[in-house]
Amino acid sequence: MKLPLARTLGIKNCDSIRIVGPFEHLAIDYSDLKGENPVILARTNGVSGQFMYGIPVDRDVLLTNHKNVHKKRLAKRRRKLVEKITFLKPFLNENEKVLLVAKGYSPVSTFEKYLIGWFFIYLKRSLFVFTNQRIFHIPTTAVYTYRNTIAQIIYSGCESIAMKGRSLVVEYSKKTKREKFLWISGKERKKITELLKTISLSAPTDESSERTHLCPSCTNSLAKDTYTCESCGLQFKTKITAIILSILFPAGGYLYTRKYFLGFISAIVEIVLLSVMGLSFMNLQNDVGGSIYWFLFSIVALLSEKAVMIVHTSDLIKEFIPKTPPLQPKQ
Repeated sequence: MKLPLARTLGIKNCDSIRIVGPFEHLAIDYSDLKGENPVILARTNGVSGQFMYGIPVDRDVLLTNHKNVHKKRLAKRRRKLVEKITFLKPFLNENEKVLLVAKGYSPVSTFEKYLIGWFFIYLKRSLFVFTNQRIFHIPTTAVYTYRNTIAQIIYSGCESIAMKGRSLVVEYSKKTKREKFLWISGKERKKITELLKTISLSAPTDESSERTHLCPSCTNSLAKDTYTCESCGLQFKTKITAIILSILFPAGGYLYTRKYFLGFISAIVEIVLLSVMGLSFMNLQNDVGGSIYWFLFSIVALLSEKAVMIVHTSDLIKEFIPKTPPLQPKQ
């Protein structure tokens, strides 16, 4: 069979040339090898043309350092990151390409900074996907796995985007908000700095001037403080339910928002405080000295722990957590 690609590669008497397997190897089928495995001509490590694991990419940007020099170890590391965002394909617009993927952390509120401290390293891990049109902010698990929540920052809706020290700082066009994404991967900071120099931030008035969450089912934008997608009807966990469960059950709010490790710690603390409260109340009935102080301490401590959980889970709800795992968006 005479195929244009076969002629270009100087290959004769082949039936077909195709991409096979999860790593997109280039395979050749020969008529005299019918029924046997195809001959693998080249191993492309997930890269096929301008695609990587099915995601459109700009390899000249993605696989080079801040000086536009290709480095083997760097390319290997970035391929592994692209492998983590294969779910992103339905979210991409026509002619949109991934330029870079970096690890980092979501913005930390003052409340979280002083109450959970360095524990935000577990709670706030995120991936940042830079394309030629926007930045996708993807909150993840502790091992950078997608958890069905995703937001976008449109370049043309921003006044400035810059690396400042170890943080990515975004100032939106209306200047009503400024967000700081912490601890961007040190291996990517110089590349991000150079990449941002090539991005145009001239803002049309109809573009979003803040970080906007997207529906993980239909990929459309989600309205702020709503708990149902107007396009596909996907339902998200609600603030009022998180508050009620936080009040009624030990670790109820954390379990509802799927923060299971925090929930485990919170449940132990609440059970201990309830035990102290019950024991001190019994001792108070028997006129045991000092019981009133332990009883009052346990009440104050329990109410404080509940208040912290209510405030924290109310903040977590803003990430739009689906009630049930959504269907994969149509590609």
